[in-house]
Amino acid sequence: MPLLKTSQNLLPYDGELYSYGIIFPEERANLILEELLHTIAWEHDQVHIFGKTHITSRKVAWYGDEGKSYAYSGSQKQAQTWTPLLSEIKNQVEAICLSSYNACLLNLYHDGNEGMGWHSDNEKSIVPHSSIASLSLGSQRRFDLKHQKSGEKISVDLKNGQLINMQGVIQEHWKHALAKSKKVKDLRINLTFRRMI
Repeated sequence: MPLLKTSQNLLPYDGELYSYGIIFPEERANLILEELLHTIAWEHDQVHIFGKTHITSRKVAWYGDEGKSYAYSGSQKQAQTWTPLLSEIKNQVEAICLSSYNACLLNLYHDGNEGMGWHSDNEKSIVPHSSIASLSLGSQRRFDLKHQKSGEKISVDLKNGQLINMQGVIQEHWKHALAKSKKVKDLRINLTFRRMI
């Protein structure tokens, strides 16, 4: 299976979104998911919206190079040290995306009742226009994008072991979300590799 970027940008304008297809076969993807499930320091996320603190159902973890912190929605995270498995995955993703990453935000969605609302990854601590590579493991989920001015929407079904890459000016012009679905009964982990300042 060739590990090449799709020849076509999946976005019609104002940014870049590429899919590299399934980079880990199902058996390997399932083994990775199981190891991450039991070895990562998961915690419920806390987000601060309109002066109120909300504890999310989904769990998160932040790993990266020493000293790499991440602040979003009023929450501040200090990076845990890369595990051997995360380092191995990072190296493979870097080779495919032709980018380098120094941190990774991991999300654990227990089932389709947990999702992510519309947002952009445009925090000042992220290197502007840099690649954000997202690896999906577990249940297939729908990833939605919406242009901030035109309102145009695009959806991508993310499968077990699939890698996508957002780069360029996408975060300035498009919001993205993980749609909730009552049909999804199993968990999903996604790893978003980032380049932090």
